[in-house]
Order: sequence, then structure tokens, then C-alpha cells
Amino acid sequence: MVNKLASRGRSTAYKLIGLQALAVLAVSLIFFLAIGTQAGYSALLGGVISIVPNFVFATLAFRNAGASAAKEVLGDFFKGEALKLVLVIVLFWVVFNTLDVLYLPLFVTYALAIVLHWLSPLIFKSKKVG
Repeated sequence: MVNKLASRGRSTAYKLIGLQALAVLAVSLIFFLAIGTQAGYSALLGGVISIVPNFVFATLAFRNAGASAAKEVLGDFFKGEALKLVLVIVLFWVVFNTLDVLYLPLFVTYALAIVLHWLSPLIFKSKKVG
């Protein structure tokens, strides 16, 4: 049986990731139209570097919920956060060492996705469980 709290948290996290993806696609399109293919591609990669680790974190962090699963919730959160950090580092390393990217578009969309994540409490108001 899937825990209702975990399911709601995961659903909200996936909605945020969807919003981040739409914003990244829109900004990437703007860079593509304004500057060119390489700028649009670089912007898209910046968003991917932010979104993929967030998706992995959301999947791990919202496996369990509730007071009876407090140890599991804490463990899942720390594993998810550690894996997220490692993924961000690896993805930046791969992009910088294997691809020819423009830094400004890459960092603009990466920062946009991060800022949207920080603003998520304002964007998605939580509903009471019960």
C-alpha cells in the first residue's frame, strides 16, 4: 500500500519538476531564437543539470512518510540529497569536459530551475492531509 503522505509529496515534487522543465524549455527556445543553436542547446543542458538530480531526489525522498517511518524518511532524504549533489557535480563535469557549451545560457537556465525550486512553497500551496 502506498502511503498517502508520500504520494502527495511525490506528486507535488513531480509537478514542480514539470514546471521547471517547461520554464527551461521556454528559456532555451528564447536563447535559440535570439542567439542560435549552441545557445539554445547550452541552455537546455543547464536545465537538465538541475532537473535530473531533482527528479532523483524526489523519487528517493518521498518513498516513505509519517511518524512510524521517521528513520526511513530521514535516511531516504539524506540518500536523495547526497545522490542529488553527486549527480549535479558529475553532470557539470561531463558537460564541461565533453561538450562545447556557452556558459551564460547554461548557468541562466540552471539558476532559473534552482530559483523555481526555492519558490515552490509559494507556487504550490500544501493541502491538509486527512
